[in-house]
Amino acid sequence: MDLKLIFIAFIGLFYCCNSQKEGNECINKNAKHCGECIQAGAKCGWCTDPDFLKQGETVSSRCDELQSLIKRGCNETLIENPLGKRTILKNNPVTDRSKAKAETENQKLKPEEITQVQPQKVSLTLRSGEPQSFELKFKRAEDYPIDLYYLMDLSYSMKDDLENVKNLGTSLMNEMSKITSDFKIGFGSFVEKTVMPYISTTPAKLLNPCTGDQNCTSPFSYKNVLPLTNNGATFNTLVGEQQISGNLDSPEGGFDAIMQVAVCGEQIGWRNVTRLLVFSTDAGFHFAGDGKLGGIVLPNDGKCHLENNIYTMSHYYDYPSIAHLVQKLSDNNIQTIFAVTEEFQPVYQELKNLIPKSAVGTLSANSSNVINLIIDAYNALSSEVILENTKVSNNVTIEYTSRCKNGVINKGENGRKCSNISIGDEVHFNISITSKGCPNNTSPEIIKIKPLGFTEEVEIILHFICECDCHSEAVNNSQVCSNGNGTYECGACRCKEGRVGRECECSSNEVSTEDMDRTCRKDNGTDICSNNGECVCGTCECKARENPEERYSGQFCECDNFNCDRSGNKLCGGHGRCECRKCICDPMWNGTACDCSLDESTCLASNKQICNGRGRCECGVCKCDDLKFQGPKCETCPTCPSACAEHKDCVECRMFLTGVKKDVCEEECNYFTMRKVDTKDKFPQPTDKSYPLTHCKEKDANDCWIYYVYTVTNSSEKVVYVLDKPDCPKGPDLIPIVAGVVAGIVLIGLALLLIWKLLMIIHDRREFAKFEKEKMNAKWDTGENPIYKSAVTTVVNPKYEGK
Repeated sequence: MDLKLIFIAFIGLFYCCNSQKEGNECINKNAKHCGECIQAGAKCGWCTDPDFLKQGETVSSRCDELQSLIKRGCNETLIENPLGKRTILKNNPVTDRSKAKAETENQKLKPEEITQVQPQKVSLTLRSGEPQSFELKFKRAEDYPIDLYYLMDLSYSMKDDLENVKNLGTSLMNEMSKITSDFKIGFGSFVEKTVMPYISTTPAKLLNPCTGDQNCTSPFSYKNVLPLTNNGATFNTLVGEQQISGNLDSPEGGFDAIMQVAVCGEQIGWRNVTRLLVFSTDAGFHFAGDGKLGGIVLPNDGKCHLENNIYTMSHYYDYPSIAHLVQKLSDNNIQTIFAVTEEFQPVYQELKNLIPKSAVGTLSANSSNVINLIIDAYNALSSEVILENTKVSNNVTIEYTSRCKNGVINKGENGRKCSNISIGDEVHFNISITSKGCPNNTSPEIIKIKPLGFTEEVEIILHFICECDCHSEAVNNSQVCSNGNGTYECGACRCKEGRVGRECECSSNEVSTEDMDRTCRKDNGTDICSNNGECVCGTCECKARENPEERYSGQFCECDNFNCDRSGNKLCGGHGRCECRKCICDPMWNGTACDCSLDESTCLASNKQICNGRGRCECGVCKCDDLKFQGPKCETCPTCPSACAEHKDCVECRMFLTGVKKDVCEEECNYFTMRKVDTKDKFPQPTDKSYPLTHCKEKDANDCWIYYVYTVTNSSEKVVYVLDKPDCPKGPDLIPIVAGVVAGIVLIGLALLLIWKLLMIIHDRREFAKFEKEKMNAKWDTGENPIYKSAVTTVVNPKYEGK
């Protein structure tokens, strides 16, 4: 059992020490110069006072938490503690203008004149471990321009859908005019890669891939039929000229087409406005790796390869991967709407989960609901804002907190987005950026944050604090550092390579010689640096402890700050600091372990006297001189009578001339002043005087209660306030008692008679009922025995007439 307890105690001590070590990141860094120190954490400071270090302390002891440095004697003005800052460089307000107002004033803002994100440019100066934050405001602008590109699968299964899309241009124009006055629409089509086994490469099938008498156009990968235009009639005309094609397998080459639509901005005609891509199909899709079936092994390069608005490299590059598409769609601010048939809706729903700012709508069998689908999907996409940022270096982290509509606050990954946003709604994001240390390249880093699907962004320039301000005043080859063997900066020497020592006075090859070691032995003893350090250049440099809060110091490392007396398991009682194994107590504390408080307020009794005037205050605790008094303030006397009992006989004899002291009252009871009161309300109350009061209630010789208040005034005068009439108990009233007893006996008798009568009635009724039951059961049979024959025979004479 003892071994188990020792083991548990050892484990607890181990974790305690480790937690302390991890707690002070400044000391753990073991920084050799100021710049290295401030990168250890936001709480770290560097003392530049040349005389700060004590004998035996290393240069890294200058790096510590700010309060610790001040406590160790470093002047606050000599502590290097650079702080980060935030500067807003461009802060144009978000556009606050309605569509109705724009039409009334006949003024249409250009897309670049509309602002939905504020601010636009921010500069942050980052100190390691210290976050810098700013607020990003987003407001959906009314009447914001929209570009919509309709990308359609023209395989044979989409034949009936093409007929409904031919009139899509003007109809969609009319619907979108309710949302924006600046709308452009384009059209593109795709089928499949033009190689086996995706299509048939026989000459006849290349001309007409459809079977029977169906007239189909030659297969192709992707065509940009109509770049973005605001002419709905042109859309209807060109789409009406399109013909269905065909392929062999079920999945289509739609990913090739999406990639070209995303990267061919000039050919498509994308503007810096809301970009929508409607992808319409009734089949699945090929993706990266499927090209190997056709002998295509080169991965998609993500570049534009349109010649005469036709994708020419489908036979050369493989299909793009989903991740590649996500990147290109995000880079080009394109929001995707998948308009697919119900059969493939689950497949594209999973794809939608991988592509941010995308939506899925269920297309009817002949695409008749395509307009409503597009409007609903656009409203769903535009009602949500999601922030994304460009790639940041490994030492930089970004945290988002969103404040959305109706006071909803999101943090973590959900802090990037807000939902259910209507036109004109304003939401806010708090963006906090923190660095851990300095990057290898200390030049400013630029990151950009933008809402997905929007071209507007916030440019953030990150500057890193990697050196202290005093670094600019460094003196190279300073004479202070052993005649130029180091740079003197921030109150310490930064030695050249190969030099060691506090002042770079030694070569690293000469740090351990017998002559130098002699000066590191205290009193010519055998222990070098008291076995608590190393002799470097004839000077002791004390070794570090496992707990970074503990230090050796002194010329021979003979001192430490952890071997002082303890109180309450705390070094120096928690009320001082340990210096060279002696406690230096804080004000108002004394003793070898600083466990003796000089504050006497804890010894004040209720009468405002120290220890109730019966003792002395030592270390904040009363020591009672009179041993019969006890308690923390010498106020308790277990063997003493109470004040009420002590004065009761004298009060009784002086006020009522009764009691055991009535014969000696004048001799023994003149030590207090007596004052009569006629009601208890006139007794003094605790709030009336500044001196203590004792309220008493005692019985006199006649068993009457007497009431009085005993007090000692500030002038030590004893005063007793006595109620002039005792409270005597009254004798019992016999008449009511006798009457009550008699009435009780009569009532009890009547109650017993009634109960007896009731029981008899119940008994009689039960007996009568029993008799009636037995009477009913005792019925004799009056019938004749059929075997019985009488001995007498009676004959009737027919001639007899009764005469």
